Parts: sequence; structure tokens; C-alpha cells
Amino acid sequence: MKLDRRAFLGTATAATATLAAPAVMGSARPHVVVIGGGSGGATAARYIASGAEGAIDVTLIEPSRMYYTCYFSNLYMGGFWDFDNLGHDYGNVALLGVNIIHDWAIGVDRDAKTVTLASGPSLSYDKLVVAPGIDFVDDAVPGWDVSKQSLMPHAYKSGTQAQLLKHQIENMREGGTYCMVAPPNPYRCPPGPYERISMVAHVLSERNPTAKILIVDPKENFSKQGLFEEGWARHYPGMVERIGPDFGGDRVEVRPDDMEVIIDGQTQNVDVCNVIPAQKAGKIAELAGLTNDAGWAPVMPADMRSRMDEDVFVLGDASHQGAMPKSGFSANSQATVVANVIRGELTGSRIFPARYSNTCWSLIATNDGVKVGAAYEPGEDQIESVSSFISQTGEDAELRRQTYEESIGWYNGIVDDIFG
Repeated sequence: MKLDRRAFLGTATAATATLAAPAVMGSARPHVVVIGGGSGGATAARYIASGAEGAIDVTLIEPSRMYYTCYFSNLYMGGFWDFDNLGHDYGNVALLGVNIIHDWAIGVDRDAKTVTLASGPSLSYDKLVVAPGIDFVDDAVPGWDVSKQSLMPHAYKSGTQAQLLKHQIENMREGGTYCMVAPPNPYRCPPGPYERISMVAHVLSERNPTAKILIVDPKENFSKQGLFEEGWARHYPGMVERIGPDFGGDRVEVRPDDMEVIIDGQTQNVDVCNVIPAQKAGKIAELAGLTNDAGWAPVMPADMRSRMDEDVFVLGDASHQGAMPKSGFSANSQATVVANVIRGELTGSRIFPARYSNTCWSLIATNDGVKVGAAYEPGEDQIESVSSFISQTGEDAELRRQTYEESIGWYNGIVDDIFG
């Protein structure tokens, strides 16, 4: 497969320093390469290395030396967390024997079973795990592309975009308008945009109480809609307005240089505009020939194995797997299944039937936490939900406080599971 390295690198918004890749071609042990050091990739690398007890060489390719979680960045936006709370390094992953390479993977030759790095070397693999997260669909919002992300941030990948958006919100003019252009389905973290609305409203209610929030949304409905709308009416009355597809929410363009949003032909001047475009699997999944026409990577429900290649597994947001949402919890859950399968196939250890789970917590206001979640199992063609739960409207304040505290405990637990 011929790769255009320059074109790929042009899609990246930042890169970190890289380490030279060691030669593993002559290793007597099988070699697993993991692309992407987020909730799916780092978990898979840790579990494969720790469970194999030295029988498998594991290499994790991740350009960032410090990984900032996208989940819980809304709490930073709302002033409940410091930015540093979101950052995690790979020191403890390396201590388990995982070889960490801080570089971009720019190509996969699935016939030769090699991964090419931006710095030049290629790595051979016996099994490949691809966990690149998301990229944005070109021209999904007319007038916006990544060159405009400093004017109209997306803040939907980990890193400094969240800091930029927070700064813009805190420095809005008195009585100004914050606008969110919400994404169409499917997208990372289904409740995420609406938790962000809640956190922006929390900040504005304290700093700029006459400000307005406008949601331009192409979807008829969204995750936890009743819970969010109840919370907005209770905590931020009159501040939040949502325009759905019936009134032009699916017919929007932006003019970043003029801070204008055009909704069904009508121009709206705004002070801050948070554009969250339509999404697809991270670019390396496409370059590796693992994606479908919709831009996502189809996988087998029993083990997250690519439908394109039996020696490749795709985790987390990039995968097209069925009922599971694109969330950090989902990616972590999928990674433990993949690690078990890979260890079994390479070392002969026992492979257990797949079980998946997910919960998405959201904070609406101080101590007003809600959640939605489910347990999942492989179906014939896709992963299917077998049981589910969701917070209810009208819950008492103590239950909501407990839900919020539960979410903090979950975050601490999962980042320990991912990064050690």
C-alpha cells in the first residue's frame, strides 16, 4: 500500500519529539504494536504486557508524552477541576516493559505486517492494535476547518483546545453569546456536548449572568436530553436555547473571521463559537485500509478484530462495533477483551468470552450529577446491549451528589487502570 507521508502529516495539528524506534525484527518473542496511547491503546498495551509476563514484546506508539483525557475536560471548563488533573504520563506503562515510542504512525503495510513511523523506521508486528481516536470530517461545517480552530475551537480532542475555549468563555463581553455547533451522530462521548453546555452555563451564571447560550443541533434528540433540559431550567433559567433540525439546526455554516453563524440562511453574531464537527476514525485507520465508506473501522463483536484483517484489532472511538457509545469507558472495556484474546492467540493462555460495559457520567451543576450506562455482549453481527440504566428526572439532591462523587471515583480508578 503506497502512503503519502506528507499529506498525512499535514492533517496533524501538533507533534511532539520522537524517540528512535528499536529494532524488533529479530526478536524470538511475538511482537504486538499498539497505535494510540489513549483509553483503549494504553490499556491494551498494559494488559498485554502485564498478563504475558515477558512472553510478548509490546510497543506503544503515541506522539504525546503527556496524555490529557477528553473526558472530564468539561469539569475543567466549568471550574471544578484544574487542567493538570486531566494529564497523565506513560512512566508506569513503561515500567511494565512496554516500549513507548513518542512518534506518529503514518502508515501500515498489512501485507508486510509493518508500521511506518514519521521519523523513518518501520516496526514489524505479529498483532496490531489500532486505537487512534477520532478525526473530523472535511467540510462537515461549511466555513470551518482545523485551520480555524483557534478562532472557533472544537475542544473535542485532549489537549490545549480546552484551555483556549475556557479562556474565550471567561473573557466574553457582558451579555454576549456562546454558540455551540453540535455534531451529528455518531460522535465521541454522546452526552459530552450537553455536559459542556451545563459547565459553560455554570461559569456564565457566576461571571456573566446576562450572557446567552445557543445550541445549533442537527439531531432530533440527544443522550440524557430530559435530564439536561430539566437541569438547565432549574439551574440556568432562560440562558440556554437549542435550535434543532426543524428550525435549521442541520443547515448551518460559520464565518470564523467575523464570528458569525448562519442558521438556515439567517446570520447570528456570536462572541464565542464552539464548533464540534462530524467525526470519523483517526487518519491512520483510513490509511491502513481499515475503514468503511462512513469513515469508521468495522470490527467483529466477539473480540474487536478488524473485519478487514484478522491480525488487526481496532478499539474505542475509531471502531464501528454496534451499540456501545464512543467513550473512554467503552475503549477501556474493549481493550481488556482484546488483550485477553491477543495473549491467548500468541501464548496459548485461556481466552474468556467477551463482556463489555460502559457508564457515562455528566455534571449539570454543583453536586448535580447524572449517569447513563449499560452492559453489552457480542451479538451475531454487532455488540448489543443486554441491560441498561439511566438517572431519572426529579431525583433528590443527595442521590445526585452521590452520583457526582461516584464519577470522581470512577475517573481515578480508570486512569489508574490505563496509566498505572
